[in-house]
Amino acid sequence: LIVATTAGQEPLLSAIAASARSCGVGDLIPLNAAQARELEPALHCTAALLSPSTGIIDSHGLMLALRGDAEEHGAFICFNTSIVSGRIEPDRMILQTFDRTNGREYEIAAKRFINAAGLGANAIASRLHGFDACLVPQLFHAKGSYFSVAGKAAFSRLIYPVPEPGGLGVHLTLDLNGAMRFGPDVEWTETVDYRVDPGRAAHFYAEIRKYWPQLVDDGLKPAYCGVRPKLSQQGAPNADFAIQGPEAHGVNGLVNLFGIESPGLTSCLSIAEHAVSLAAT
Repeated sequence: LIVATTAGQEPLLSAIAASARSCGVGDLIPLNAAQARELEPALHCTAALLSPSTGIIDSHGLMLALRGDAEEHGAFICFNTSIVSGRIEPDRMILQTFDRTNGREYEIAAKRFINAAGLGANAIASRLHGFDACLVPQLFHAKGSYFSVAGKAAFSRLIYPVPEPGGLGVHLTLDLNGAMRFGPDVEWTETVDYRVDPGRAAHFYAEIRKYWPQLVDDGLKPAYCGVRPKLSQQGAPNADFAIQGPEAHGVNGLVNLFGIESPGLTSCLSIAEHAVSLAAT
C-alpha cells in the first residue's frame, strides 16, 4: 500500500498511478481511507494505492541461484578481487586486478566489460585509460538506515508513504519471517559507513507514527543500513540511474551502470538483459 497521510499528499498518489501506467504497471487500485483500513486495521491514512503485484524476495537466495546459473554456463567468479585500473585498446579492454587473498596482480583481457560495481562503478570507469572522464557522473552518497520492531507484525502488507526528496520515505517492509523493518531514511554523507546510528530513531518515530500511530516508545531497535550511489546531490532534483552503452561513449563492448540503487536487486534480471544487449552491439 502506498499511503497519503494528509489530504495535501493525495495528488501525489494520482501522479504515482499515472507514472506507473506509463511504465506498463496497470494494476494499481485507488482506495479511500475506509477501504485501506479494511485491509490493514492498524493503518492511518486519508487515501492509498494498492499494488497487488508487489512482494518481497529472498535476496541471498536469488544471488545464490544466479551464481549457480552463471557457473553452470561456464562463468568463473573471482572473489576478494579488485579492479585496480584498465585500458581501452582497439578491439578489447585490459583490466588490471588485485587478488586480496594472495596479494598478486593479474591482467584480464576482455572483448566485453559490464561495469556493475554499485558504489564503485564511477571509480572503475574513471580508472579506464582511454575512456573520456567527462562521461563519468559525479557520485554522491545517501545513507539509509533501518530499524526493527519486536513482536507480532501489525501489518500483513508492505506500507509505503508517498516519496520524499532523495528516497522513498520511511516505509514498512516485512522480512521472510514476517518481522517488521522500517526504513530507509535519507542521510547525506561523504563516507561509506554501514553502522546504524541509534540516535536516528527519533526521526523514525515521527515518520512511522504518521501511518502507524500505535508505535510504542522505545519500540525501535537498530537493524542495518545501506548507502545509495546517488547521481544528484542534496537539494537537487532526483536523478535517475544511468545505463551507459557504446552509443553514449563510443567504446564497443563496454557498459557502465551508474547510480543503480534498489532496482539493481529488484529489477536485476531486466537490467541484465538490457546491459547484455548493449554490450553485444
